[in-house]
Amino acid sequence: MKEISSAPIAQGRTAEIFSWDGGQVVKLYFDWCPSNWVEYESRIAHAVHSAGIPTPAAREIVEVNGRRGLLYERVEGISMLQEMNSHPWTLVRHARSLANLQIKINRQTITGLPSYKEQLQHAISRTPYLSDVLRDKYLGRLEALPNEENLCHGDFHPGNILITKNGPVVIDWMTACSGCHWADVARTSLLLTIGPKGAANLVSPLLLFAIQFFHRMYLNRYLEIVPDKRNELERWAPVIAAARLNEDIVPEREALLEIVQKG
Repeated sequence: MKEISSAPIAQGRTAEIFSWDGGQVVKLYFDWCPSNWVEYESRIAHAVHSAGIPTPAAREIVEVNGRRGLLYERVEGISMLQEMNSHPWTLVRHARSLANLQIKINRQTITGLPSYKEQLQHAISRTPYLSDVLRDKYLGRLEALPNEENLCHGDFHPGNILITKNGPVVIDWMTACSGCHWADVARTSLLLTIGPKGAANLVSPLLLFAIQFFHRMYLNRYLEIVPDKRNELERWAPVIAAARLNEDIVPEREALLEIVQKG
């Protein structure tokens, strides 16, 4: 069992990323995470990479300092979000790239993934921030929505895209699921708008405009290639917002409730 004494090169809510020998990194889950998460991520990561989607190749499962983790090939780059912060003139190009990548992902089908609708149903059923009336309303709406088999990333946003010398690379597939691609687009659309809404008093008007413009360019590109002939995106949007409440992100709560109540 190898030990690591260096500081992590990246950190998220559930895991830390450390350098590893041989041009690799290791993603180590925190102790509170269920042990089967590593096997699940390994299976998804291998399947997604085999499908030809630009994503780091997963290697073997390891145990380090008593924590379980997964080895990945090391990909050099910065996130799309960081790139746009440093070079605002790349905004339009990256908005179109984000849509193109998502379309490539959504056109894939990978068997054995969890159902997006079942995940949303679980989240809406559990969140304490919906009244019984609103909960029943959105569970009913969810039931009426299509149950397709598109590959959905489930958390697709500029922070999960690395810009490398060989092009963009998609990371963090723990939320991957099978469902309607419009649900995946609705989730991305929500993520691109809910942060600024939740931090309205802290975001400058110029930055707010840039985010809104990026969101519009992203949606325009997706809809240019995949027209929404039945207004599916509009139907999915408030359902995704209702499920997002279960993630209990305090700065977003008021804005999410506003979407849900209006929907």
